[in-house]
Amino acid sequence: MSTDNHGVSTPVHDPSRYFEQIDRSRSTEAGKPPVCLYLEVTNRCNLLCETCPRTFETLEPPADMSWELFTRIVDQLPGLQRAVLHGVGEPMLVRELPRMVRYLKDRGVYVLFNTNGTLLNPRKFRELVDTGLDELRVSLDAADAKTYALVRGKDFFDRIVRDVRKFTQYQQAIGATTPRVSLWLTGLKETVQQLPDFVRLAADMGVGEVHLQRLVFDDTGVGLARAESSLFERMQAEEQAVIGEATELGRTLGITLDASGATEPGLSLKQVDDEQPWSLCRRPWSLMYFTAHGRALPCCIAPFSARDYGTYTLGDATQQDIREMWNGPAYRDFRAQLLSDDPPKPCQGCGLRWSL
Repeated sequence: MSTDNHGVSTPVHDPSRYFEQIDRSRSTEAGKPPVCLYLEVTNRCNLLCETCPRTFETLEPPADMSWELFTRIVDQLPGLQRAVLHGVGEPMLVRELPRMVRYLKDRGVYVLFNTNGTLLNPRKFRELVDTGLDELRVSLDAADAKTYALVRGKDFFDRIVRDVRKFTQYQQAIGATTPRVSLWLTGLKETVQQLPDFVRLAADMGVGEVHLQRLVFDDTGVGLARAESSLFERMQAEEQAVIGEATELGRTLGITLDASGATEPGLSLKQVDDEQPWSLCRRPWSLMYFTAHGRALPCCIAPFSARDYGTYTLGDATQQDIREMWNGPAYRDFRAQLLSDDPPKPCQGCGLRWSL
């Protein structure tokens, strides 16, 4: 959903529309407040995913975002249109999560979060629907239990498939159209061949959307988050054929197959045809990402593409107002770098389609 200044809600499902509001003739100062928030409601998780940095190191001390910090941030943005309630942790571990969703929905905000699905049990079905949540994205990352354990580090595959199927059946039984449920697969060399089976699995689970998520990695090369596992700019003809097969299968089964950044899968895995793709990024002019401790980062990619949070910290919501941060020295300097020939290192390889 999007909202006007009076809080009137209108459907918006294409994230790029949030960024279209930002003037392409950008300067180091943002002309409008952010319209989108990424709120890391927790950095705790119950899995040990081979593609996640928190499996291998502590980015910040374990914490859930407090209710006081959550409301302090949200209340400063009356024109907020979209809120994403996840970061490097599992949102459904947070006791206050339903309350947070309701708080945002009462303000006409479009709300979504990614979950690993391990805590989606029938006791929570009614509450999840009643919050008004717009999207529930389930990161499953495999089409069978063996591959799931390889990528996710624990054996929850059958339970997740069972409970997501039960949830979509529950929605159908009560006539609930939200939250929209989707399945997500990280595009790895090790898993891309499973994409057609992943589409079949989605159909069997009653899920109408499948998304191919681009792998984000840095130079440390830990776990599966390393260059040799990535399809980005390394996709071969065989892998492209698999994506084509899965896309056609999706059409047959009534499943929408998309990719990160509201684009088609093949395109999302290619670099933007521009000499300076980072200069096209609109995120630091349109959204803010806050960690569970209130640290402001430039976007949702920062926790996955950089290990030194200090380098990319643009403010602290526990000490500063958003207005003070948004056009403060740190944000202005970061924007200046994005508009230059020498952007921050993780930004150099960003093709603008990292995530929705």
